[in-house]
Amino acid sequence: MYSSLARHRVAAAVAGLLIAGSGALAATPALAAAPGPGAGAGSATAAPAGGSSTATPAAGQSAQAAAEPKGKVVSRLPLSIRAQATSNSKYLGSLQPGAVVALHCKVTGQNVDGNNRWYRLGAGRTGYVAARYVQNLATVPWC
Repeated sequence: MYSSLARHRVAAAVAGLLIAGSGALAATPALAAAPGPGAGAGSATAAPAGGSSTATPAAGQSAQAAAEPKGKVVSRLPLSIRAQATSNSKYLGSLQPGAVVALHCKVTGQNVDGNNRWYRLGAGRTGYVAARYVQNLATVPWC
């Protein structure tokens, strides 16, 4: 009986480490991009791996993407991504309800249910979404 209890505790500990580790892995890119010029030797050795001339802009872009404000889709149906800040522009895809996305900036566009603000997507995604259906989780700058 003691051995099954010990196995259960070991299994629970391993599961806890796996869950904690997956969160750490998801946070690693943002943390790796965050160190600035005063970073320690560990980040200095990791940056040149892709080549010294291209490593700096890529790290800067990652830091910018990590710093972009986020927004949560609050629509009941998938939210359309548009090429411009109007529902009449080209359809580029959709975001599922509850999805959290990076928002690059906000613009004035077509009025949607009393709200004429649209968010330009960040993190390398193209397109705009109606702010009426996105709850911003941080202050979004103007474009």
